[in-house]
Amino acid sequence: MATLSVGVTQAVKSSDSTLPLTMSGTVTRQFVDSQQKTDKTQIPLVSHVITDEDIGALQVMKDLVSVFKILNVCADRVDDNPYYISPMVDILKICSLPFLKEKSSDEMSYEQIAIESIAQLGYLMRVPCKEIRLQICDTLIKFYSEKPPKQELQNHKPNTLIYNRRIIEKSDVSETLVKSLALLENDVDVRIQVLTVLEKLAKHSESNCNQMLKAEAAHRLCSRLMDYDASQQLIFKSVEVLWNLLENGSTDEVTKQMDDVICIGQLQDAFIQQLTQGYSHFHRQLRNDLLIIASMVARTNPHAPFVETGFVKHLTLFATFQEVKSYNALVKHLKLLQNHEDFELKKLFINILVILSQDPAVIPLLSDGKLLLALFSYVKANEMMSPPREWTVSQFEELQLLALAALAQLGPLMIDDYMTCQGSTRLLLLLEWCVGSDDFGGSGNSLHGVGGYGNKRAQMRRCLRLIRSMVSTTDENVLQDLADQGAINQLITILSFLLKKAETDSEDSIDVEMQYDMLFILSTLCDNDAHRKEIFGNQGVDVLIKYLKKDPKLLSSGLGHHTLLLAAVDCIWCAVVGCYLTEDYYLEKDGIFLLIDLLETCPKNTHNLVLGCLLDLAENPKTINHIHAWRGTDDITAGHLLCNIWREEERDIGTVRDVTGAIADISRPLMGELQAKQGVVPLPANCPSQAIVDVSENMRAKIYALFSKIGFIELAGLTTEDHVTLTIIEHYLDFKLGEVWTEMISELEQEEVRPITPDQEALEAISRTIEDRADHVLQVQKDLLDSQHQQDLIDEQEHYAEIRENHRQKEKAMKNFSEYVARTSNYTLLKAAKERQELSIDASRVQTNYKAL
Repeated sequence: MATLSVGVTQAVKSSDSTLPLTMSGTVTRQFVDSQQKTDKTQIPLVSHVITDEDIGALQVMKDLVSVFKILNVCADRVDDNPYYISPMVDILKICSLPFLKEKSSDEMSYEQIAIESIAQLGYLMRVPCKEIRLQICDTLIKFYSEKPPKQELQNHKPNTLIYNRRIIEKSDVSETLVKSLALLENDVDVRIQVLTVLEKLAKHSESNCNQMLKAEAAHRLCSRLMDYDASQQLIFKSVEVLWNLLENGSTDEVTKQMDDVICIGQLQDAFIQQLTQGYSHFHRQLRNDLLIIASMVARTNPHAPFVETGFVKHLTLFATFQEVKSYNALVKHLKLLQNHEDFELKKLFINILVILSQDPAVIPLLSDGKLLLALFSYVKANEMMSPPREWTVSQFEELQLLALAALAQLGPLMIDDYMTCQGSTRLLLLLEWCVGSDDFGGSGNSLHGVGGYGNKRAQMRRCLRLIRSMVSTTDENVLQDLADQGAINQLITILSFLLKKAETDSEDSIDVEMQYDMLFILSTLCDNDAHRKEIFGNQGVDVLIKYLKKDPKLLSSGLGHHTLLLAAVDCIWCAVVGCYLTEDYYLEKDGIFLLIDLLETCPKNTHNLVLGCLLDLAENPKTINHIHAWRGTDDITAGHLLCNIWREEERDIGTVRDVTGAIADISRPLMGELQAKQGVVPLPANCPSQAIVDVSENMRAKIYALFSKIGFIELAGLTTEDHVTLTIIEHYLDFKLGEVWTEMISELEQEEVRPITPDQEALEAISRTIEDRADHVLQVQKDLLDSQHQQDLIDEQEHYAEIRENHRQKEKAMKNFSEYVARTSNYTLLKAAKERQELSIDASRVQTNYKAL
């Protein structure tokens, strides 16, 4: 292979900078021949050409800087003399080959010069010559992405492809090529070639993508999507580059650059053109890519001008024309077939409309386009065979699940349309089919079909989630419609079936999720409505009791049983509390005992909800006896358990207590660590202070209210520590009022406001009363502790007396045994003992004094 060595004119040769990174390739003598044909007065750029055979060595092949100087000088003279074009093209062809290095360190030593040289290739796009521009693009493609040909050179080695890519990424050639598009608006062929280069550069390189975005590549490309090109390569290449930018660059930056009327309008026109006029596989893929790009723009910024450009209206038309009859000319001859691309397009339509629905301005357009009616056409029982010219069974199932997921987001935003479509009736009919005995082998396709292979669980799961979304709106029309359609009894029946099934079959996370959704729906339907609570009735209570009796070990199974338990407690609160008939039946089923069991065994994060439910149930006088009767592990009582929870809560919030649990600071008997650290800050009248916020941030207020129901005296099973805690609980309201007054006084001082004399005296009296009350409670606690201490001393003395008595008994037994041994071994002692026994017997007899006659 011949190798190029280029000499320069004396003006160029005056530079002594050389680079051991050289270029190898073949060169012709066209440039020399062309020079001979030109005017002799012109100063030639290249003075002579030296081949490898002439020099016999490679030492002079190092002047990379000079080569690009030659290219730049030629570029400046092309306008005046076209004879420079051919040699420039030849040199550019050589530039597509890797640089040569004499030693491995040359790559690092001369990296910056190599980077600047590659950058010069991009700057040469300024040359107004199609041939040169096309060659620059070809050179960059080969240099960046093609494996170089094998070169047999002595003492030199070519750089690797990885090195080539690195220096291109460090250069600004990507940014330069994007900017050069402005020079190529009338040259479609070159534009396509430049886009090909950009596609290669952006395919796997984040650095190149960021450089392109720096030159606003996304906006430049998207705003010219509809430029005329008979081959349609221009739009195809532009979409490919945009796709690579989205995948490897900053998605936010790409979508931000495309967020204007021009770009969205071009996306719309390009999409409609490909949809209505394209029929090949290529056109279908391109149209889907355009819609995905539009979806990503909408996801990043739902308020992008999709409404202003009319894109939303057209998307709604295309998404619904199969289900809702339309006379629009755009869809008159449009058909979606069962092929993969059309099926994906249908899903993309639903997806982008759901994304766009985050903009309130889009909702009226979706309503006018009857989108909910189109989606509800899929809310029906699946058939085993698909009608001709419609979606296949598996495609219909996937669209059905996608429609249910979309309705879960769109339904709450379009309640009037939901009611018009009789959504509640459709959903309950679908739910009935899901639990029915009809055979259906679900395909379990897509994300929404997880867990639904060979069964109807996926449909049931999505149906319940949609109902949950609708009841979450708390719209009375929706709730009443569901109740009138028999949703309460239907859901209770399903829950009973699932609980019975769980006794023999193991549950998974989807089963738990569906049960949670049903309990949530029941809670929302029955909340604040006595009639619906009566419908919930005894059958509903039986279901809830079964949930409360579930094994607590399931809470740590990782399947979500903890949420299921919380949902069951919430359902008790919403569907049982407030209806005396169901409350009484709940008490008969030992429901209070089960709730307090939860307080004892379940994690702390469930206590707040259970206490609130228990507190509302305590409004029923029959509940109090159940609370007093409860006994837990080691025969503990409810009072002892509540005191324990109070102490744990105070430890968590950092309330200061001494080692005995008594008040340590009478100036702030309830204040926690966070409240003390934040201090008192003057606030507007409509903002709650820290003392008020503290009431809702922990469970102490609920525990105080519950003790207020069951009483503070004559509670069984309390220890002295419990009594000390109970004195604080009993005065919780007084202490909290004192905190509020203290905050008011501190705020007045910080704002430098002096109350009038009577108010000042009243505040001083209140301050004294607060401290006196805390001091009184502290004194009571000390008395309790002193009494306990005295009782402990008495118990200790009694224990010692018992020990002494035991010792005396042992000594007496030993003495008796010694005497027995002595009597049995000595007759005299035995005789004396006998006499003492007789005298004792005589002495014990009643002495009768007879009166003499």
